Amino acid sequence: MPVRLVITDAMWDRIEPLMPADPVRGRRWADHRRTLEAIAWKYRTCSPWRDLPEELGSFQTAHKRLIRWAVDGTWERIFAAVLAAADAGDEVGWTVSVDSTVCRAHQHAAGARKRGRPGGFEPEDHALGRSRGGLSTKVHVASDSQARPLALHVTAGQAGDAPAFEAVMARIRVPRSGSGRPRTRPEAVLADRAYSSRAIRGHLRRRGIQAVIPQPADQIRHRLRRGRSGGRPPSFDAEAYKLRNTVERCINRLKQWRGLAMRTDKLAIAYQAALHLAAILTWTRR
Repeated sequence: MPVRLVITDAMWDRIEPLMPADPVRGRRWADHRRTLEAIAWKYRTCSPWRDLPEELGSFQTAHKRLIRWAVDGTWERIFAAVLAAADAGDEVGWTVSVDSTVCRAHQHAAGARKRGRPGGFEPEDHALGRSRGGLSTKVHVASDSQARPLALHVTAGQAGDAPAFEAVMARIRVPRSGSGRPRTRPEAVLADRAYSSRAIRGHLRRRGIQAVIPQPADQIRHRLRRGRSGGRPPSFDAEAYKLRNTVERCINRLKQWRGLAMRTDKLAIAYQAALHLAAILTWTRR
């Protein structure tokens, strides 16, 4: 049975220049395109590594490449380069939406050593937590106005949305095609009521970013109960808030990969590397 591939020639033309070059000494890299197809196949189908089809090469090669590039930051560098190329072509919509989604964890995701990996690459809890549904991981996403991911951050499943907001915003870092600092500041940030707090609004205000976040009912009642000392209500653009569905659509695209919708990785860095690969293919598809 032929294997269905996802990387087209047009997509590979954009990705190939970003791949690491062969080392001066030692063994050459295995074919980059086939290895990326192998990793994508594993996470699209949520199959065990050992079930990788022969046409896609050795499963050890694909798995080692995933981990190695996660540790040395190669996946993040490729993702940043893809974003830089898109920004140079004025393809990035800088009205950013932020939200999170909970992904169930398979029983095979549990059991890794609690002390994490040496060097601080792996969180001690492996971004796994227990909630009512059992083991889970939460993926925090910031998307542009075209429902494409700009930043990805993973935490334990029981973690709150608001505490991870600044970590997600810190990951928005799009290099310039020429000279100058990377762009890190959107024009506006859209988020739901879970992100309505003084800390988040103050963070966005200090950075000169418009906050489009509705207030929950209890905050409104508390402000009105205090009368004049409650202060003015925060500004809210109801028309701009209609675009918040972009982050929901972005999450839906990511979770079309079954290995992302249900985590089977023991290591958070492996799971986040797969998220970055899915994001890279999303951006190069257009």
